[in-house]
Amino acid sequence: MTQVKAKKALGQHFLTDLNVAKRIADTIERPELPDDAKRWGDLPVLEIGPGMGVLSQFLMQNGRNIKAVEIDTESVDYLRRVFPSLEVIEGDFLKMNLKDLFQGDFALIGNYPYNISSQIFFKVLDYKESIPVVAGMLQKEVAERICSKPGSKVYGILSVLLQAWYDCEYLFNVPPSVFSPPPKVTSGVIRLTRNSRKELGCDERLFKTVVKTAFGQRRKTLRNSLAGLIPPDSPIREDAIMGLRPERLGVEDFIRLTLAVKGN
Repeated sequence: MTQVKAKKALGQHFLTDLNVAKRIADTIERPELPDDAKRWGDLPVLEIGPGMGVLSQFLMQNGRNIKAVEIDTESVDYLRRVFPSLEVIEGDFLKMNLKDLFQGDFALIGNYPYNISSQIFFKVLDYKESIPVVAGMLQKEVAERICSKPGSKVYGILSVLLQAWYDCEYLFNVPPSVFSPPPKVTSGVIRLTRNSRKELGCDERLFKTVVKTAFGQRRKTLRNSLAGLIPPDSPIREDAIMGLRPERLGVEDFIRLTLAVKGN
């Protein structure tokens, strides 16, 4: 087992505790439920930001097809030297066409760089039909936001958009002491499993617009924040839902609002 040297690059704090790394890898390596094992237990895996391979070494143990995307040249050189059997792709994940990497479905995992973690999960939505499971570690604040439920103070745009398509689980905390250099914040490990929804039942692009517009003025009621989107003659203008703030609404509520915007 390789003891990984840690370094910091591109806003990432590198994990040095091998026990924690194994726990993170096991979030997709050891499905707890039979249905999950059928859906994603043997999928190829794309790892984002492997750094010095602390997570990669555990992902590689089970013989799955592992590809790793890394933007830092020094890390790429290290990975190719220490893990010659690992396919390392040098480049920017946010700019990649993920369909070029695998023929079919794949799992996504990583110790995600704090500075782009939200962007990574927004990109997941673009490939939701090909990614049945997403797992990994990110800043606790962002992890909690993704998994929070309506009524929570941290519930927001990312919560609604991801929960429309995924069942989101907050699995465990990771303290700063297991990183080098130690970050000033606690991290959290989450897992997103694709739900059974095939379509929203409304215009998906408009759905995103409604969600983003509502949370863009989250202190206002929907009657005020969505005033420019809801048709003046729409019956929903008199509905009690319009007196609520966006953090009180679930996915189905936002679908209903989107249909109202469309005039349905």
